[in-house]
Amino acid sequence: MEELVITLTSSGRLDKLIADNSDISRSFAAKLCEDGLVTVNGKAEGKKYKVFAGDIVCISLPEPETVNAEPEDIPLDIVYEDDDVIVVNKPKGMVVHPAPGNPSGTLVNALMYHCGDNLSAINGVIRPGIVHRIDKDTSGLLIAAKNNEAHIKLAAQLKERKALRKYLALVNGNIKEDELMVDRPIARHPSDRKKMAVVPGGREAVTHVRVLERFGRYTLVECRLETGRTHQIRVHMASIGHSIVGDKTYGISGEKFNLSGQLLHAATIGFEHPSTGELMEFSAELPEDFRNVLAILRKISK
Repeated sequence: MEELVITLTSSGRLDKLIADNSDISRSFAAKLCEDGLVTVNGKAEGKKYKVFAGDIVCISLPEPETVNAEPEDIPLDIVYEDDDVIVVNKPKGMVVHPAPGNPSGTLVNALMYHCGDNLSAINGVIRPGIVHRIDKDTSGLLIAAKNNEAHIKLAAQLKERKALRKYLALVNGNIKEDELMVDRPIARHPSDRKKMAVVPGGREAVTHVRVLERFGRYTLVECRLETGRTHQIRVHMASIGHSIVGDKTYGISGEKFNLSGQLLHAATIGFEHPSTGELMEFSAELPEDFRNVLAILRKISK
């Protein structure tokens, strides 16, 4: 069991100070305290215990949970497939690859069953074929590579900003501009390690936003990614006061729509084929819950 020792430089609640001074999330810090794996000056303390500058916190970190990806017969909405690439339309609610807490039922499990051994190995046994990801509660198009050469070329296009990725999102508020660019750096949230945030000195993040339709209190927008940071569109839209409808992490409270996740859809993806060099572009229609909300707003707006 690995041991982590922190000498505190400030005072406050134990689980919060652990999160502030390490890469451990506050919720995980609280669990470690509850499991008796955290001591303060040699004595085990609970998550609410008040610590002070100079206290020595010792954390016993359990061995990480082993996750094995196994093929599963899960239906896939395949938009395009050949010997090099497969483009799928991921439904909302599906996790892209296995991880502790989501060991099965993921897109990777489905791809392994469908493609067999024909997936790139560059991202290891947990993420075979995965070139880029979209969030669990974001629907839409995702490319997977069926061999290492294709993976390298597709990843290079994403890094060099040559691949096309357009999302449709319904956001809170009325965006007055027809088009705008959000250029704000993104990094891990300074106090909530499970979230991302606009942070000075973070990684460059650029999103191009175009208004498609206005509904008074809501706006339908197209977001084109120039970069691809974790939660980029969700963080950027929230940072300019227009969070995505249904976003339980970055959104507003008291939304009137009963949604299982944010109304964000990876609608269009384009890339240069890794073998032929042909420019390819694919689109996927909005999922039913997104269409239903738009239908309600259009009816109200008449």
